[in-house]
Amino acid sequence: MRNNKLNNIPGGDRIFGDGLDEPEDPNQRGAILGSVFVSYLSDPWGRRPVLFTGGLLASLGAALQAGAVNVSMLIAGRLIAGLAIGLMSAIIPVYCSELSPPRIRGFLGSLQQWMIGLGVVVAQWVGYGCSLRTGNFSWRFPLAFQAVPAVILSCGVWFLPESPRWLIEKGDPDAGRAVLNRLHLPRGQPNALPVDAEFERISAGIAEARHSANHSWRQLLFTQPDWRKRVLLACGMQAFTQCSGTNVLQNYNPGLYRSLGLSQSTSLILQGIWGALAQFWNTVFILFIDRVDRRKLLIPSLLGMGATMCVEAILGQVYNNFESVASPNHSAVRAAIAVFFVFSFFYTSLGLISWIYQSEIFPTAIRARGSSVATATNWSLNLVFAQCSPIAQSQIQFKYFYCFAAFNWVAAGLVWALYPETAGKSLEEIDRLFTPETSGPAYDAEKPHISMSNSRDKDSLAIVSTRDTSNHTSKN
Repeated sequence: MRNNKLNNIPGGDRIFGDGLDEPEDPNQRGAILGSVFVSYLSDPWGRRPVLFTGGLLASLGAALQAGAVNVSMLIAGRLIAGLAIGLMSAIIPVYCSELSPPRIRGFLGSLQQWMIGLGVVVAQWVGYGCSLRTGNFSWRFPLAFQAVPAVILSCGVWFLPESPRWLIEKGDPDAGRAVLNRLHLPRGQPNALPVDAEFERISAGIAEARHSANHSWRQLLFTQPDWRKRVLLACGMQAFTQCSGTNVLQNYNPGLYRSLGLSQSTSLILQGIWGALAQFWNTVFILFIDRVDRRKLLIPSLLGMGATMCVEAILGQVYNNFESVASPNHSAVRAAIAVFFVFSFFYTSLGLISWIYQSEIFPTAIRARGSSVATATNWSLNLVFAQCSPIAQSQIQFKYFYCFAAFNWVAAGLVWALYPETAGKSLEEIDRLFTPETSGPAYDAEKPHISMSNSRDKDSLAIVSTRDTSNHTSKN
């Protein structure tokens, strides 16, 4: 969509330039606002109504953009679409985590990022195809195409269950148990032991959180130490994704390719291939994301991205920004493009886990608020880099990538030192990792966690033991 002649709209070139001069202010500002509003909508209404609202706003935004007759109408459409993006990017990780059993929570949570990657690939190739056309179709069709998944979401969300944790937290345990039965059991087999165990675990965790706090914003951000720690970790994880440099590459790759002496058509093709390869890596990684600890995936990911960014900067510096666009050093250009593709491999782990992690570490009562703050951090930094990157790229050129190399290496150290392991644990077990009696934020990082199968067996045995004890007591 970026490269489909949006400046055909009268005055559009002032807002949407070509390549490196293309900040997406309306969309990003809307996403920041949408992510902030999530907790105000999700906590009283539920998770599904927020998803429905996001789909409606996305459809409206797409319609306004595709039908724009002036820049103001286009900006309004992009702002509304941004609101939808903010709402959905904050609430979908929460919804996925609250419906997922621990043994496959990483896989199900990763599907959000997988679908985003699929959307990016589709958008890139639709954009390339439309760039070959002339006239208004070249930009109106890609903008209108956004409405298709939005309409599907708005209609389909009512066939999905509400979050059982939200239902129980709001005082409707029967509905919560019914959802758990629907999620985990075949029809005709209600009240199985694993469902009872999960229901009791969720209820106990919610009761403990309700007893210990009043869930105010002030408490979330300032006065409750373990909550504040979680907010900082979640915001830090989202900051790592933006400071990795991935969105700079994704947003400005066509312009960067052209700065290497490639044509616009070739640049768009390479961008499409880059997105397709990234989606391939997403597919590979989600297949075993629950089999490997989060930290063991994150740290190599960050170190690898730092190395690729450093190599990219060195290539640009050694070859004097590839000598000239008119007569570039073709070997250096090929090496620079190859490094972009290697980067997509290393980014995969961070891209998948960043959204999973922020939805895992908060208790149910404040999960939407915590996700809201973390997602707002993501979009705020996205806006900052959108504003700064064109200037930095024009002033210091490929030396700009040294900044991202440093960011990634620092982030790897922070993950190693500060981030506890969450893989394989229930949300209630993760909640207990942050209780005040725990010493040190990385306290449980290397402790072997209970596998889901063992956890399920232990829960079942506990329930059986309780029932046997009660039966024995009644007999006596």
